[in-house]
Amino acid sequence: MEKKIIECVPNFSEGRDMGIIKQITDVIESVEGVKLLDVDPGKDTNRTVVTFVGSPEAVSEAAFLSVKKASEVIDMSKHHGAHPRMGATDVCPFVPVSGITMEETVRYARKVAERIGNELEIPVYCYENAAYKEERKNLANSRSGEYEGLRKKLSDPAWKPDFGPAVFNERSGSTAVGARDFLVAFNINLNTTSIRRANAIACDVREKGRPEREGDPVNGKIVMDENGEKVMIPGSLKSVKAIGWFIEEYGIAQISMNLTNISVTPVHIAFDEVCHKAETRGVRVTGSELVGLIPLKSLLDAGRYFLAKQQRSGGVSDDELLKIAIKSMGLNDIHQFKPEEKIIEFVMAEKSKPRLIDMNLKAFMDETASESPAPGGGSISAYMGALGVALGTMVANLSSHKRGWDDRWKEFSEWAEKGKVIQNSLLHLVDEDTAAFNRIIEAYALPKKSEEEKKFRNVAIQETTKNATMVPGRVMETAFLGFELIREMVEKGNPNSITDAGVGALALRSCIRGAFLNVKINASGLQDKDFVSTIITRGEDIEAKAIAAEEEILNIINTNIRNQ
Repeated sequence: MEKKIIECVPNFSEGRDMGIIKQITDVIESVEGVKLLDVDPGKDTNRTVVTFVGSPEAVSEAAFLSVKKASEVIDMSKHHGAHPRMGATDVCPFVPVSGITMEETVRYARKVAERIGNELEIPVYCYENAAYKEERKNLANSRSGEYEGLRKKLSDPAWKPDFGPAVFNERSGSTAVGARDFLVAFNINLNTTSIRRANAIACDVREKGRPEREGDPVNGKIVMDENGEKVMIPGSLKSVKAIGWFIEEYGIAQISMNLTNISVTPVHIAFDEVCHKAETRGVRVTGSELVGLIPLKSLLDAGRYFLAKQQRSGGVSDDELLKIAIKSMGLNDIHQFKPEEKIIEFVMAEKSKPRLIDMNLKAFMDETASESPAPGGGSISAYMGALGVALGTMVANLSSHKRGWDDRWKEFSEWAEKGKVIQNSLLHLVDEDTAAFNRIIEAYALPKKSEEEKKFRNVAIQETTKNATMVPGRVMETAFLGFELIREMVEKGNPNSITDAGVGALALRSCIRGAFLNVKINASGLQDKDFVSTIITRGEDIEAKAIAAEEEILNIINTNIRNQ
């Protein structure tokens, strides 16, 4: 189960007084669940770009608090700077990183915009994906007139703010709140020192392309349209900005790229396309460089892409996918690429108590055997399920590489990737089950001296127990999905590994029956009888189907063994 993470990149109209900026970043860091990634002040622009990430709720709260603090410490009536701006917090974009859709991100952005307008009485315009009106999608339109023209703009009914009063706020100005795609700064290294050749390649790939010329494509007269604008020949990559430059420190030319929407043009597609265009011009790509951070999914997708080009299964571990991506794109060419410093999810990872799934086999076994009641049957059930699906995934990977089955590699790769998704979900539930149990213990430890304390404690016990009932319920539902993979591998996979898949079926059945025991024991203490009836009925159905699926798979295996 992928953790929901969003990024927020507010731009504040102060880039010279770091004391003011620190007051703003302090309130951001005061919110639990938020990680401050970068603070980038500019003296000439008198503007600071701040980047932080976290859960959607935490980031939303930190964003609102930072806008509030900026409205207190920045006086726009005294602001001067080179960058266009219209408020103390000029823009506040939200960016989906992982586990969350753009549609969900838009909802969070609009909620924050509404709070800013209602609670701080600052006029707010929603832009890009969060825009309510087509003409407000473009930030330049929403910011037209800037701070100096804001009073007049607010008097125009066509520019009534999406939230907040249509009244000029002299101190804070106005704010634009948006939702946009993740932007990746990505440089590709060339085996040349020629800026001209690098620029030519940049023009080949960037969306804007290059001007059309009469006759000679290099020195010919630029073609103009009827409006006097240059006629452009588009490049091959959408949502990409690029230029060529020479980096004296490295002694090479680079293609410097901004990938403004990595769901349209991912890093691996940009890299491969530059390789192709460079080769046609007699230039070779030697590697690449990521500037700033990148979501984990981007590099995992890159790993799968390069494995697919080799006709190899992409259903391998995340570590292996990262290794393939880093090697394939030469991310170590100039500097050592450190995933723990460059991948957002790794930067955010908690440094506190290690997770159960981070333990080695012996340590996990010893922790289970200790006098501590957790991890218990629920976590062990989830782990059995993960191992069962892993065996099915193993058979899929072996089948994709089996000699003589080269034409079937993609079929088995797809099954392996499905198995990996189920494995990862079950691994997450190993720790989630133990965490759910620990929350029950904490609820029982609450004080119960007064009637009010007793009431609060009872509510906490019921809520945590309900959650602890739902977690093994999710284990059952998730593990059952693995039977489709196991059955497919038993019927169509590498026949030499049919018993491995069979053991996977045994593990899945044990996982599901074990998880159901936890559902039943936890549900027995719940007062919500409708909830209990629903989850028990659902559990009985999954258990019966799991037993039947296991029996069917074992019958196929035993028949095959007898017929050998």
